[in-house]
Amino acid sequence: MNQEVDLQRICHQFRFTGDLLEVAPYGQGHIHATFVVRNLQRNGGIRRYLLQRINRQVFPEPEKVMANIVRVTEHLRQKIVAKGGDPLRGTINLIPTQNGEFFYRTEDGEYWRAEAFIEGAKTHPTSDELHQYYNAARAFGRFQHDLADFPVHELHVTIPDFHHTGKRFERFSESVQKDVFHRASAAKDEIEFAFQHSGEVNVLTGLATAGELPERVTHNDAKLDNILMDEQTGEVICVIDLDTVMPGLAVYDFGDLVRSGANTASEDEPDLARVKLDLGRYENILRGFLDGTRDSLTSPEIDQLPFAARLITFEQGLRFLTDYLDGDSYYRLQYADHNLVRARTQFQLVAEMEARFDEMMGILERDR
Repeated sequence: MNQEVDLQRICHQFRFTGDLLEVAPYGQGHIHATFVVRNLQRNGGIRRYLLQRINRQVFPEPEKVMANIVRVTEHLRQKIVAKGGDPLRGTINLIPTQNGEFFYRTEDGEYWRAEAFIEGAKTHPTSDELHQYYNAARAFGRFQHDLADFPVHELHVTIPDFHHTGKRFERFSESVQKDVFHRASAAKDEIEFAFQHSGEVNVLTGLATAGELPERVTHNDAKLDNILMDEQTGEVICVIDLDTVMPGLAVYDFGDLVRSGANTASEDEPDLARVKLDLGRYENILRGFLDGTRDSLTSPEIDQLPFAARLITFEQGLRFLTDYLDGDSYYRLQYADHNLVRARTQFQLVAEMEARFDEMMGILERDR
């Protein structure tokens, strides 16, 4: 069966309204295969949906991923309605299958899901306007705030130890030792940088184990790409890409926002001289996140925000480097050595944060 016919068949498994007109590839995501579905409505209008095939290599238990998303979005919709907001735009809305499930499993074991397309919205991976960084960070802060009363331990851990930097480091060390693809020599400087930072990898998990950092419902992939903004007003509509929502540490979400947002270059910039920490963006991300969570974050959590930015950037570099050593089995590549370039960029940003860490802490003390 060719792909077009197969996609049409899958579309008919979901409760889309109207008649199917087209299914086409959509976006440039790293993980899932995503398509936009266009359906003709009875009134002559067009309604769009997003259709995704879940990557089972990254998410080996799709049922748990979907169970988390269903529960979290139901909780968020209640909060949105209570505040007088629009639940059809304030969070993602999954489309059920003909059997009332929120995923469809094919005979060959592939998992598909669908959601309503939010019109008049777009993402802004980067921006020249500082208030956009504030708005995005505040949205992620409010996301955590609105889920503060959610029973976090009822969520599934869909990727065990996802942000356990110490265990990520152990996995990296094994890859260096085995060097199955004989790439360690090409990554000598990056490997040395990683081992020089081994003493920091268990700081935040150690604080969590000691009870100083509480476990919360966290997004775990907080970045501007995962915020939808209104095309007309530029205001935040909602947080998207909820695959990694699970129990975690609030400081990691903040750290990921700084890693992805305060870097003056892309995360795979080959010219390391262009990789700088933009303190203006950092401060706006900090203010936005604090404003979104101000009555829910504890003082120890606030204390660790700057360090979390440094650690999560190091962790992401470690993940890119590990994937490079393991033969590029996880992240999609655009060219050979793409993962190595990504790792170098992340480690350069870590070095930038280390050089300006006193300034980062000073901004925190002024704004907290």
